[in-house]
Amino acid sequence: MKRWLAALAALLFAPAAPADVLVDNVNGYTLDREGQLVRFASMVIGDDGRVRQLYPRGARRPANERTQFRIDGRGRTLIPGLIDAHGHVMGLGFNAMQLDLSDTRSLEEAQAKIAAYAAANPSPRWIVGRGWNQERWGLGRFPTAADIDKVVSGRPVWLERVDGHAGWANSAALKEAGITAASKAPQGGKIEMAGRQPSGVFIDAAMDLVGKTVPAPLPVIRDRAFRRSQEMLLSNGITTVADMGTTAEDWMVIRRAGDQGQLNVRILSYAFGVEHLLAVAGTQPTPWLYDSRLKMVGVKLYSDGALGSRGAWLKQPYKDSPREKGLAFLSDTTLKNLMSRAAMDGFQVAVHAIGDAANAQLIDAVAELALTYKGDRRWRIEHAQIVDPADLPRFAQNGIIASMQPVHQSSDWRMAEARMGLERLGGAYAWRSMLANRVPLAFGSDFPVEHPNPFAGLAVAVSRQDAQGQPPGGWLPEQKLSLPQALAAFTQGGAYAAFAEDRLGSLERGRLADFIIIDRDIFEGATPQQIRETRVLETYLGGRKVWDTARAAPTR
Repeated sequence: MKRWLAALAALLFAPAAPADVLVDNVNGYTLDREGQLVRFASMVIGDDGRVRQLYPRGARRPANERTQFRIDGRGRTLIPGLIDAHGHVMGLGFNAMQLDLSDTRSLEEAQAKIAAYAAANPSPRWIVGRGWNQERWGLGRFPTAADIDKVVSGRPVWLERVDGHAGWANSAALKEAGITAASKAPQGGKIEMAGRQPSGVFIDAAMDLVGKTVPAPLPVIRDRAFRRSQEMLLSNGITTVADMGTTAEDWMVIRRAGDQGQLNVRILSYAFGVEHLLAVAGTQPTPWLYDSRLKMVGVKLYSDGALGSRGAWLKQPYKDSPREKGLAFLSDTTLKNLMSRAAMDGFQVAVHAIGDAANAQLIDAVAELALTYKGDRRWRIEHAQIVDPADLPRFAQNGIIASMQPVHQSSDWRMAEARMGLERLGGAYAWRSMLANRVPLAFGSDFPVEHPNPFAGLAVAVSRQDAQGQPPGGWLPEQKLSLPQALAAFTQGGAYAAFAEDRLGSLERGRLADFIIIDRDIFEGATPQQIRETRVLETYLGGRKVWDTARAAPTR
């Protein structure tokens, strides 16, 4: 009797399941399994948050179909929620809360902004920020500690380059970190010198020589940074992100949001190295948590640095610095050992590789490991920016996924030509060549290196031009994609790249109803600039509104 009463009470007081929802009167688009556009006018979402049925314009719904809630799209355009296949969730939030130099156009502008920030923020003692780019400044050199000392000398300052692959310190920070002329860079790093003294700039692995001295943010600050990041992602129409480099501390921040019912974006987590992977997930990928909102899928490793700091590892010397070839972070043996350690427990492996030598090293490693680790592994190369054309067909041989960021091309094309010369860039940012070689594409932005706005990425993918429409006709225009191809890389490709295609990536029947409502129809003759200017009006996760322009409270 007691068991019966307990069961009855559980039934009576269990939380009600979400009711079926009809999304009606929309100019809807999704992609079918062949990547072709599918149009629809209404969509029924089941009480499990998954798409139950799509109806084209003019189609009659069955008379016995019942829905308890109706969302009137008012004729606006609806598309699947976008997936950023490579971002840094906590980095985006921290970047929004710290000194941001990404809009500065000269060293003088940067110095003025550093001085103003220091005056407006007397605490904390360390001034931390990001976004400087000596190439955009036309400086012709790296900045130095003395350049910061001119405006802030009494407090330590530590500023990461826009790509996160170099750091810039003032003299106070160098002193606090114990940096002297005798300091040595670790493997995969470089200390820039001014004569016989460290200049204040540290490349890649050497960044930790100063970075480890910067006080760690308190948990309350981490939580605040996550909320800022999530708001930015949802406002840009991103419903899922692959977080490339999740630390154990980051994981706990996201878990706190999930425990509090405040996790409103789906996060596919790739741990920051094997140590953090094992600390969080142990011996296998985690299950989906919080109603398919969080999962640790695999590990993120680094093979080289970035072009902007000349850390990208090249087969031939840099054209603009003939004594340099970049930085090889890992020996062949170490790289394969790390990849093997993750693969043996079923974790997916994603490796940063920008230069052609780094990409070749990684392709070779996959070819060897694939002999041992059979089945559908979906090895990921993150960025794959500069690839020797001879290596392009090798991507597909073992199912490698090219996880690329279109906005890097529009930001970097001038620098890439200066660094290497146009004659060596036949496989640079080669999206169409990847597809022609049957390589799966997954697109993202690499935020906060770039802005998370995916519509800028879509515009670049179809035009090969920057926001100013340069260069005319597009840079290496033979690599342009069609808009459906680009959308597929920002949706289906991102889901497939993380083994999530069973639930994410489209509005097909049975997929989670993640979608956005936007202010224009980008498929009806929109120019690249019009695509770039698209604004998100509403964002839904599993059929539930999680963001809109009025910051309305979530419904349902």
